[in-house]
Amino acid sequence: MAIRQKTNVKLTVRANCPTHARAELQVRDVAFTIDEPVERGGTNTGPSPTENAIASLVGCTNVISHKCAAALGVDLGHLTITAVYELDRRGVTLQEEIEIPFKRVELTMLYDGSASEEDVSRVAADTAKYCALAKLFRNAGTDVVEVWQRAS
Repeated sequence: MAIRQKTNVKLTVRANCPTHARAELQVRDVAFTIDEPVERGGTNTGPSPTENAIASLVGCTNVISHKCAAALGVDLGHLTITAVYELDRRGVTLQEEIEIPFKRVELTMLYDGSASEEDVSRVAADTAKYCALAKLFRNAGTDVVEVWQRAS
């Protein structure tokens, strides 16, 4: 008998916050730290909150692009993803409220599989449709640009 997956779920993330800059998080059975660099009063034991947001976008892009490729029968092979982003820091430095703090994120996906350009275009289109983090950023007004290239 097939197990029916829930379409809506309620999840929990817990954090112990020993300082103003450090959060020690627990998700499922995984522990990790979000922290600020030393120059911003942290201990540099993990990515900052904004770095973590971009890292999450990269991770979601990886998972969803591979799921889309599998559903389409496309061989992406190994992916290397680079994110370059523009962050308006006036909000996080309390200078003024910023409606769109992440102005632009450019994701470059290098793949080494046998997929044709046409197949990769189909994977890219589906990834843009289904990646929760890309949707979150786009719907918040961030210009998310995705560049797919064959690794050399």
